[in-house]
Amino acid sequence: MRIGLALRQFDPRRGGAEQWTTQLATQLLARGHEVHVVAERFGEQTREMSIAAHRLHGFRSRTDFAAAAQARLLSLSLDVIHDMGSGWCCDVFQPHAGSLAALQRRKLKTVAPWLRPLKSRFDRLLLRHREFRALLERQYLDDGRFLVALSQKVAVDFQRFHGVHPRRIRLIYNGVDTERFCPRLRNSYRRRIRRRLGVADDALLILIVTHNFRLKGVPMLLRAVKSLKKRKMPVHLAVVGGKRLGGWIGSARRLGIERVVSFVGSVDDTVPYYAAADLYVHPTFYDACSLVVLEALSSGLPVVTSAQNGAGELMTEGIEGYVIPDPADLGELLGRIELLFDADLRRRMGEAARRLALKHTLSRNVDQVLEVYEEAFQDQASRAVGSIRPASAYSGDSTGGRRNLRLARSA
Repeated sequence: MRIGLALRQFDPRRGGAEQWTTQLATQLLARGHEVHVVAERFGEQTREMSIAAHRLHGFRSRTDFAAAAQARLLSLSLDVIHDMGSGWCCDVFQPHAGSLAALQRRKLKTVAPWLRPLKSRFDRLLLRHREFRALLERQYLDDGRFLVALSQKVAVDFQRFHGVHPRRIRLIYNGVDTERFCPRLRNSYRRRIRRRLGVADDALLILIVTHNFRLKGVPMLLRAVKSLKKRKMPVHLAVVGGKRLGGWIGSARRLGIERVVSFVGSVDDTVPYYAAADLYVHPTFYDACSLVVLEALSSGLPVVTSAQNGAGELMTEGIEGYVIPDPADLGELLGRIELLFDADLRRRMGEAARRLALKHTLSRNVDQVLEVYEEAFQDQASRAVGSIRPASAYSGDSTGGRRNLRLARSA
């Protein structure tokens, strides 16, 4: 198949969506498909890939990018167009951030209750929120496209906030590269990384990997570490990812935990940090299906996350870890972390975590995506045949008809 992938940044260092799309492209190429990527930026790690790269640049707004991406995609005579949440021209729409409308509501939970009404009104006036609304109007059109929901939670959000009919939704949880993220790598990295971070031998090393600290619950984790340190429990927190870390380092200093918190920043490879950690904690306020949680599970780590994370739907409470109802409940978060100071419990949960990850491999994930591609291809072909001439009288390639159909529906 000639497959088009559209996103703003084709760079695995930028975040979960970008990393997943890079992995998808690699798998599609390995299976013999022709892959075209339309993006504004391509990372260094993608330059050796045998994709057809279509770089677009010079955009001041998200809608400008979406319009330019549409023009380029429609010029390529593709069999299937798969958008990751940046544009509106597609056969398969998979917003990795989930529903932006639901995300904005959940973001309000990260600020003080008295401030939420003011922030909500202020946000509506911001340019980026006006752009989001303009994008959403076209991304969720009922024009035959399929929408991939990364979790049941996201599928419900599609229906609740965007009026999407269930017949258009396909549920596909993220998959993980279980060879790359593997418990057997622990011996290779554990001692070296822990020494680099200044982690005591007897300390419980908690890991979180994120760029959006506030949304993913880093402030709650800092408060939890403060409470544990006050009780003289041996703990160290490693925060991998993010930029402009000075303010966060200052927060740790004010809490008196600067010596037991390491802000690592962005890294090319997160594998060594999973290998060094004892526990992964992700008290997020919103995640469609957190790829980093799957990576932690695959690495054999017990996980504590929140019910606002679609990946939590895959877990069984008390087996691979814990799913707390409210990420803002410090007592609940602390209680679950305290249980995991027990090394035997961590070992049992880590083994269960690995078994769970092996059921959700990247290869299986790509198989499911290809099934949706085939469904979209057949659906578009049948629509195109009907738009050109009666089906009984038509024979031959329907590529031109599919392109005309896309042109008509994206106008």
